[in-house]
Amino acid sequence: MSSSGAPGPAGADFEKRLADADTTVASFEQDDKSLYRLVQTFLRANPTTIPTLVLVISILAFGLVAPRFLGPGALSTVLQQVTVVGIIAVAQTLVILTAGIDLSVGAILVVSSLVMGNLAVNLGLPVWIAVPIGMAVAAFMGWLNGVLVAVVKLPPFIVTLGTLSVFTALKLWYSGSESIRNADIVASAPELLWFGEAIRFGGFKLTYGSISLIVVALVVWYLLNRTAWGRHVHAVGDDPDAARLSGIPTRRTLISVYMLAGLICGFAAWVAIGRVGSVSPIAFDTVNLGSITAVVIGGTSLFGGRASIVGSVLGALIVGVFNTGLSLAGVDDYWQMFAAGTLVIIAVALDQWLRRASQ
Repeated sequence: MSSSGAPGPAGADFEKRLADADTTVASFEQDDKSLYRLVQTFLRANPTTIPTLVLVISILAFGLVAPRFLGPGALSTVLQQVTVVGIIAVAQTLVILTAGIDLSVGAILVVSSLVMGNLAVNLGLPVWIAVPIGMAVAAFMGWLNGVLVAVVKLPPFIVTLGTLSVFTALKLWYSGSESIRNADIVASAPELLWFGEAIRFGGFKLTYGSISLIVVALVVWYLLNRTAWGRHVHAVGDDPDAARLSGIPTRRTLISVYMLAGLICGFAAWVAIGRVGSVSPIAFDTVNLGSITAVVIGGTSLFGGRASIVGSVLGALIVGVFNTGLSLAGVDDYWQMFAAGTLVIIAVALDQWLRRASQ
């Protein structure tokens, strides 16, 4: 630099090169705008699209194969059959949203129904006392699962597999392997059968249990999508470490999820009593797999962080439609099982494909 303060030849040359330098800024926008990528992104953002399409197409297809399927009697039967599984699927959705799974939901339901039936029928307590006690027992069993997962840090699959055996043993011990008959319920506590009552529209029968499925789904949807608790549950399911670092009480949130799932199973127990008209310790043995099937088909990710309550209800309806439609078409039971298993595999493969949309 010269004594007068002006830049020397070297400085001038540097400034000239700097002025001529490339000023392009790096861009990280998504370059792939193909139809394939757009469809993938749309389906990930709208998880209920596929189960809705599958449900509509399957109803139309079975209506062509077996015209009786489109009758009000068959459709109302499908809705009644999926009521209990649909409510349990709502509970299962909460757990799977946190990247967990609950294999004990069926046992929780049966234990709760046995408590309600024993208190109301055998001990003579009013139904308005017996039902809340049964639901409280179910919530406690869910709380136990949550503590083992969130506090003891055991894998959800192992925890609920273990409690499935524990609760199954408890229900057999508590009931003495004996059922509570419909005649006894009608004579002592007919209010337990209330959810089996129906409103008729011509040949279509809509039970109060089916209406309760819609109500439960709406309430849980609101909790997940319109409350701070719901945002915490999504965050824990998406990335529990990041959720904890951001100040979310992950342990308390996980325990509350399992506890609410248990409470919903307790409510489903009351609905189940009205559905079958009796209380049996060996009832609803397949509701565990049925609820998981409905949740997966409905678009909830098994890896957590993404769930659809509406999709789970649609998934339960899809399974019911397939089972009833194949039965009316004269298809053997093992092909119904084959169809349900195929739907699960396709749903999981689709979930993996949609997960790649965010990568």
